Amino acid sequence: MENTGNTYICTLCPRNCGAERYQEYGAGFCGAGTLPKIARIAPHYWEEPCISGTKGSGTVFFSGCTLACVFCQNYEISAGHKGKYLTAAQLSERIRELEAQGVHNINLVSPTPYVESIIRCFELYRPNIPIVWNTSGYERVETLRRLEGLVDIYLPDLKYTDAGTSLRYSGAADYFENALPAIKEMVRQTGAPILDDSGIMQKGVIVRHLILPQNTKNSLRVLDCIKREFDRSVLVSLMGQYLPLGRAADFKEINRRLTPREYNKVLLYLEELDIDGFAQELSSASGSYVPDWDM
Repeated sequence: MENTGNTYICTLCPRNCGAERYQEYGAGFCGAGTLPKIARIAPHYWEEPCISGTKGSGTVFFSGCTLACVFCQNYEISAGHKGKYLTAAQLSERIRELEAQGVHNINLVSPTPYVESIIRCFELYRPNIPIVWNTSGYERVETLRRLEGLVDIYLPDLKYTDAGTSLRYSGAADYFENALPAIKEMVRQTGAPILDDSGIMQKGVIVRHLILPQNTKNSLRVLDCIKREFDRSVLVSLMGQYLPLGRAADFKEINRRLTPREYNKVLLYLEELDIDGFAQELSSASGSYVPDWDM
């Protein structure tokens, strides 16, 4: 991101907008300004067991997103930009308060548009618990390199392997060509997963994949890619929580929940490939897991 005086010219994500960003407004794809816009800061208990543990993950949900996923369960904040502006100093203080509640980590959800402020925030105060970078996977390697030594755990999605599917559902034909090298950079930075004696993750990468209705072939290709490219250097989180939220009603093929047959087809393939990680139960597809965006 280039400082031109009163504005910033943004090149943080693969869209490389070159857009001007002011404090509370940005002309780029994500719509973010330079001040972090936050929708929720609170302990969160519905992440992977090694992230949420028993005390919760200290989540900071950022508003705005570099993708345009039509099925996003956080659509109110990713596309609707619900939230409140905080300075880096205010965010630092809120993170300090969150840490004091005893959470296992500080979990930054969709943080990419605010890299600059987040770096400043942790220059003011670096928590004594792991920092989690919870992302869509649509990242620039150059941006990730600025986070080396700051982020302990990366929690990226790997949503798709083909351009047509990623363009249709997320507005990014180049999703995979950016996500794969991004995840490789994350693994380079953290190394293999490290969990403490209580089973709480301290370092490493968990790659998430959400199964979409009528898209099981995509899921099988994603799992093949993870096995081929990463094998034991990452954990995998297979998610069956899909609900037709956001704009999913505009896409007939995904305007429904997963069937047990679809879910079990992908789950059995995960087991066949012998990939370490987690599998979310199909019963987790419930709107009750979507937080209130009340800061």
